Amino acid sequence: MLMEYTWNDIERHIDACTHCPLSRTRHQPVMGRGSRQADLMLIAEAPGAQEDKQGIPFVGKSGDILDRLLRDCGLDRKEIYITNILKCHPPGNRDPKEEEKEACFPYLKYETFFLNPKVIVCLGRVAAQRIISPDFKITRQHGTWTCRKNCALTATYHPSAILRDPSKYEIVKTDFNNIVKKLSE
Repeated sequence: MLMEYTWNDIERHIDACTHCPLSRTRHQPVMGRGSRQADLMLIAEAPGAQEDKQGIPFVGKSGDILDRLLRDCGLDRKEIYITNILKCHPPGNRDPKEEEKEACFPYLKYETFFLNPKVIVCLGRVAAQRIISPDFKITRQHGTWTCRKNCALTATYHPSAILRDPSKYEIVKTDFNNIVKKLSE
């Protein structure tokens, strides 16, 4: 059962995972990072090319935007936990396939179980549709809240959406300010 495993066990399993074809094309799997006592967990869809090379979630341009958002809202990356549904980079940054999400989802369950966050934020449509609801519409439902097992869940645009459309920065910043308020409740 879950209690028998530790963070280190999960990390070893992820490092050795071959449950889907992405394991053959990855440079290295990307385990979540941050405080393992965090009240806030951010979940995105999958590592990008830079994350694949470095083995760290949210590096590169999307990571810079996320860091700016966190700073602007008074949060620090070291105080939160950031992970992805997939632990390996899909080629060409394509959306993850269902079988890839299914193969990796047990790892995310362990991370969530061990962390036991107060708030989970899905970054982007793919994460929101897997975690919150299969019919989640990021454009209409970002910033709305739901509660499951004593955990508040919401979603906002992925930082890469801001790269494509900088006008979304203020929308996401508002969502993050509301996340900070939810954390203090």
